[in-house]
Amino acid sequence: MESNGTGFRRYVRSLRAQTLAVGRRARRQLLWAGPLLALIVVLYLLRGELVGSDQPFRLVAAAAFAITGWVFARSLGHALEPQLAHRVDPGAAGVIGFMIRLVALAVIAFATVRIAGLDPSTLVLGASLTAIILGLAAQQTVGNILAGFVLVATHPFRVGERVRFSGFGMDVEGTIAAHGLLHLTMTDGDDTVRIPNTTALTMSIRPLRQPMSVDMRARLPAGVDPQAIQAQVEGSISVPTRDPPHVSLEEFDGYEIVVRIRATPERSEHGARLAGDVLAAVTALRQNAGSKASVGAPSG
Repeated sequence: MESNGTGFRRYVRSLRAQTLAVGRRARRQLLWAGPLLALIVVLYLLRGELVGSDQPFRLVAAAAFAITGWVFARSLGHALEPQLAHRVDPGAAGVIGFMIRLVALAVIAFATVRIAGLDPSTLVLGASLTAIILGLAAQQTVGNILAGFVLVATHPFRVGERVRFSGFGMDVEGTIAAHGLLHLTMTDGDDTVRIPNTTALTMSIRPLRQPMSVDMRARLPAGVDPQAIQAQVEGSISVPTRDPPHVSLEEFDGYEIVVRIRATPERSEHGARLAGDVLAAVTALRQNAGSKASVGAPSG
């Protein structure tokens, strides 16, 4: 459990640091892109007084406005992500930042068309055909983006929550570390697992809100009574548990027995302490069994 938590915290810290660094660069770009965009608009509005020919100036202004506007829209979304990350998780902040960039780019595109003096209906038709072609060529990417929006809107799980995804003949379990535009990122110990949003949306989702339980197999000498194991474990546990600890016999080969010990704490933060108590109980049983064997052994 400590390993899972450490891996999750380390990944989230790294993601927040990356978001802050990108946000700082984006704010620096906004310092020149915003004024330059405003200057282009002022020059366009005063074109009649500055130049005699209208159409060539329109095309030059439209091209400059489109390039600067693209930088401005991209920087605007990235600059807002650090502020969004204080209210939502960094992954969801990235999705919201993408939506901001998309809307800003749509506004820039419409304004560029107006500056160039083109017919908006012609552009809409061309954009629709282009969107259809690109959508067919990148169905998986577009599907992941749409599935990401659905997961952000419905939020079936929270960042920091341990979740099990089941489906397609497999189970994937881990702690949700980030919700990105194309995939979910989970940590499982020191491992990082990424699941495409479309896959996560079609699989069954089970948040594991129950505290991590202790499920241990212990090998003990054959002379140890299972009832003594039960009593020793119950007497060693120092945290409240949901149910009494359960001890079951699994193997016996004439010399040793293998028992399974299960216990679940009432509070998740007591999981490590409960595991230590159970381990101490098993260690004491082995020591007691070893002492009795030494006492009962015939002297040489």
